Amino acid sequence: MAHVVPADPQALVTVKKKAQPSRSWVLVDSSGETTWLDVDKYAIMHRVNIHARDLRILDPLLSYPSTILGRERAIVLNLEHIKAIITSEEVLLRDPSDEYVVPVVQELQRRLPPVNTIRQGQDNIGGQNDVEACDEDESPFEFQALEVALESICSFLAARTLELETAAYPALDELTSQISSRNLDRVRKLKSAMTRLTARVQKVRDELEQLLDDDDDMADLYLSRKLAGASPVSGSGAANWYPASPTIGSKISRASRASIATVRGDENDVEDLEMLLEAYFMQIDGTLNKLTTLREYIDDTEDYINIQLDNHRNQLIQLELFLSSGTVCLSIYSLVAAIFGMNIPYTWNDNHGYMFKWVVIVSGIFSAILFIVIMSYARLKGLVGS
Repeated sequence: MAHVVPADPQALVTVKKKAQPSRSWVLVDSSGETTWLDVDKYAIMHRVNIHARDLRILDPLLSYPSTILGRERAIVLNLEHIKAIITSEEVLLRDPSDEYVVPVVQELQRRLPPVNTIRQGQDNIGGQNDVEACDEDESPFEFQALEVALESICSFLAARTLELETAAYPALDELTSQISSRNLDRVRKLKSAMTRLTARVQKVRDELEQLLDDDDDMADLYLSRKLAGASPVSGSGAANWYPASPTIGSKISRASRASIATVRGDENDVEDLEMLLEAYFMQIDGTLNKLTTLREYIDDTEDYINIQLDNHRNQLIQLELFLSSGTVCLSIYSLVAAIFGMNIPYTWNDNHGYMFKWVVIVSGIFSAILFIVIMSYARLKGLVGS
């Protein structure tokens, strides 16, 4: 059940001193319970023990690339609309009223075991053995939260890619069949949307690839391991934002016991996280491949359209050549007619009425022969089609 609680007194004093605007957050603990928080950044920094520069990455007013940062006690997650801080015991999500963040909160509540299950495990034979047996095969809480975030963002980008493909391929096919201003403008908008979506997918893929290439960065994401290595039961440094509950201590100790076996082993073993990241890396890489295929299809369509336009231009040039050649020949014919049409007396024109007929015939034949010669020369040089 979601409820709203105020910040601790120290945070309120900080708000009065700094006069910082409040930000809306939702807190999801390890039992799936949600708490709405309206606190400033100093209260968040005090609770999860991170620096201001890390919290600035989650500022929606600033443009930061997709980032997954591992800190001493928290994971700072900035993936598109998902801006979260993950600890070994809880998740803080920014802007919980956002339509894309609500499904993430619901999925976290669905996957995390309810608090009643934990209480039942505590009531059975002292509680410790059953809780350990129940949680022995579970992944650490931070990995469950990270998996939900990665699954959400990969599904979101895959859905956007599918919508773009559904709209783009018919538009491109229609453009190849009919080149018009409307179709060209439609394809231009789709290409712009594809470019923006490709950049977003590429940023997420690059971040996952960078994590997979660095074992130290992946080791920093093992919060439960570091917490159990520092102290078996930790959490005393966390801010007390809500009334004490008998299940809080068990949640903290559960996270410690769930990772104590890993701490006793190789601290540099990141196989579990690597398998998790590889699965979503392959998914986001498949989405990027679909966008690459769409880009290639758009490029092929553009090449086809350019070939068609070049062909039309060549046809216009040929028509212009025909018209120009015909105009030159007719101008010669008109020149002869203009000479004989001048109002100048000619002595050789007297009593020679047949001259008009032969001048017209010879001029016409000469003009036709000249046009044929010009066209034959242009065809010989390949200026016109056969």
